[in-house]
Amino acid sequence: MTRTLYIDADACPVKDDTLKAARRTATPVVLVGNRWIRGMDGPLVRQVVVPVEPDAADKWIAAEIVAGDLCITNDVPLAARCVEVGATALSPTGKVFDEGSVGMALAVRDLMTDLRDSGEITGGPRPYSPRDRAAFLNALDRLLARKG
Repeated sequence: MTRTLYIDADACPVKDDTLKAARRTATPVVLVGNRWIRGMDGPLVRQVVVPVEPDAADKWIAAEIVAGDLCITNDVPLAARCVEVGATALSPTGKVFDEGSVGMALAVRDLMTDLRDSGEITGGPRPYSPRDRAAFLNALDRLLARKG
């Protein structure tokens, strides 16, 4: 079975890195976002442009992804939906979401949302760093090596 790599492309900082790894391993890629992204093409690359609506890309990916596929996303609820069908999700910071980790990730996300909504914490996530990128690349290489 050929695994497909889906990218939740809107605001994804690792699109280029992901495409390079996918080309190296001959893995088909589907970029899903609310606009066409120039320079993201190739024989194994497909772009899907979804309406500019909340969660449109997430809904499209969740409807298409199957067991054995891989999704690159920073969206924990989308990661959970991917895991439900037997796929794996990977965040741009290198966090692998699978059956053993996605429940805790959802709980932490919900807690942080509640704390932000109540004013207990302010601000957003820390800036994307070279360490995040390195962790992502290492995790992506491991996951693609299991392809097949």
